[in-house]
Amino acid sequence: MTAYVLFFGGYKATIPNIKAWTVSAMKLKPGVFDGYPYPDGASADGDEAVKAFTNTKTHDYATAIKKIEASKSDVIYIVGHSSGCAVANAVDAGLKDHTKIILVALDGYAPSDAQLARPSTQVWVAESDTGRSLHYTHLQDRIKAYNLKAKVKTQVKIYKASANCSTRLSLHFSLVNLSSSDTLVQHIPDGYKDCQANLPWMV
Repeated sequence: MTAYVLFFGGYKATIPNIKAWTVSAMKLKPGVFDGYPYPDGASADGDEAVKAFTNTKTHDYATAIKKIEASKSDVIYIVGHSSGCAVANAVDAGLKDHTKIILVALDGYAPSDAQLARPSTQVWVAESDTGRSLHYTHLQDRIKAYNLKAKVKTQVKIYKASANCSTRLSLHFSLVNLSSSDTLVQHIPDGYKDCQANLPWMV
């Protein structure tokens, strides 16, 4: 089965960060990996990121949509990390056909009710024996609220990180980088250091 992956990095994710992640990912899994850095100049606010990404001057949004629609792959993953989840959600929402789509939110902005209603949608957080990721509680609460409203039992997927991760930030980045640790990731720009892509969502 062939796969096409569009990965949207979170706040402050740069082109070198995304290149490091995609190179590592392609060594681990077969498929085409297409990565997008966080919109230049945008704050961590999801609405601002989406506005910047859909700006007609950059054409990033239109290009992403066209690539998805033109893909002949059997399955298409639209993956967002942190604030990049807002961009991933927006791209997904811009598609008319979701037959082959798997939307993945990695410890960031939650998908909409319509997106959560699709069984293929995945929402991930991370934890270790000593900590929980940055948006762990928010996403758990969001899914619980959705379940009550929709009368379903959607589950948040939990990535079990190594004992080297205990801070919210290192656990936050453990979902995209297996090298993440308290020592290595002390600030957001550290998130992709020694990048070894983590792909728990890719089946």
